Formats: sequence, structure tokens, C-alpha cells
Amino acid sequence: MGKKVLVVDDEKLIVKGIRFSLLQDGLEVDCAYDGEEALEKAKENKYDLILLDVMLPKMDGFEVCQQVREFSDVPIVMLTAKGDDMDKILGLDYGADDYITKPFNILEVKARIKAIMRRTGKKEEKPDTSNILEKHDMKIDRESRRVFIEGKEINLTAKEFDVLELLALNPDKVYSREKLLNLVWGYEYPGDARTVDVHIRRLREKIEKLPSNPKYVHTKWGVGYYFKG
Repeated sequence: MGKKVLVVDDEKLIVKGIRFSLLQDGLEVDCAYDGEEALEKAKENKYDLILLDVMLPKMDGFEVCQQVREFSDVPIVMLTAKGDDMDKILGLDYGADDYITKPFNILEVKARIKAIMRRTGKKEEKPDTSNILEKHDMKIDRESRRVFIEGKEINLTAKEFDVLELLALNPDKVYSREKLLNLVWGYEYPGDARTVDVHIRRLREKIEKLPSNPKYVHTKWGVGYYFKG
């Protein structure tokens, strides 16, 4: 069985074009044309990636993304016709892993999908082989990919977990945004380093009591991010 992708867009010609191109790459493709149908399919099937348009009938892409995040950490790439950065950031805040602005080149879409899939479920070689990491009052279970703080589980997306795991395995080591982008998203990833900033901010909002005064993930100004050992 090949990888399975859900393509969601109300413009049928766009869906048809993307589907044809992904089928050529040996991927299995399901299609949905409105938000409700997309959510239903995401609940009923196991996908390796969801390509999700922002402007959809019945339920917009942000709402679909937010609801999918309640039961799945499947990688989600948002498609947006708007060039406004706030829309892109908003998409990431709802739990998306990446965004692509319309009009797009199908080769760019395929490159993003391949880069994300290559990283999904694939772990970097790490010096620490233990499945359980305990840092301060945080416990990271690497095998089940779950995080607990003071015994309470914190729900992270796949990318948020990958970033936290990498930093926690290498305490006090400062990683630049570009290095994190390469290690977590992959060297082939054509996205923007600002994606890292958004994920770090979202991660802090989940794991820190005071995100503005973090206990775990710190900023080395002008250099990058590190986990306080």
C-alpha cells in the first residue's frame, strides 16, 4: 500500500489536476469538495497527509484543521489564495504543518508533500537511546510520542513533538532556525524559516506556564533556540 493523501478544494479542476499528478507518483488519493465532507473522510480514513484549501463551503479550512487536530496529528498543508502573512500564520496556529499560496506550481506542491512525508514517522539519529526522557517536571515518551508535564498529558502535533524531542535530547545546544528547519522538516523542504518561529511559539503556549518567560524552550537572541538542561 502506498501513501494516502486527502485533497480538499471546492474547485474541481484544481482537485482533478492535483489528484492526477499525485497518482502519477504512486500515491493513493481521496478527494473532498467542502469542509464537512473533508472532516468526515478524515475521521473515517487514515491519511498520511491532508492538502486543505482555506476557502471552503460549509466549513472553512481553518475550522476543519482545528477539528482534525482533536483526533489526529496527520500532517496538514493549507492552500490559501491570499498572500497575507496573517492568514498563513493563522493556518499554522490552527495546527497546520505548512501552507502553500495559490496560484501554485504542482511541482512545488509535490516537493512539499514529499519532504513532509519523508519526515513523518522517521526519527533523526540521536545519541540518547532511551525511550523515556525526563526533564524537570516534563516526561517525554519517545515511543508513544506523548508528553506529560506534572503528570498531565500535553497534546502536541507531530511537528511540535519533533521540535521538542530534538531540543530536549540535546539540552543547552542552540539550534538556528535554518538548522531546525533542516533537521525537523528535511533538507528538501522548500519552506520558510519563519515556520520554525510559529511552531516554537505554539509549542511554548502548550508547555510553558508563562510563554513569555519560558522554563523549557529558550531563545538565544540572534542565534536560535535551545532546551534548558
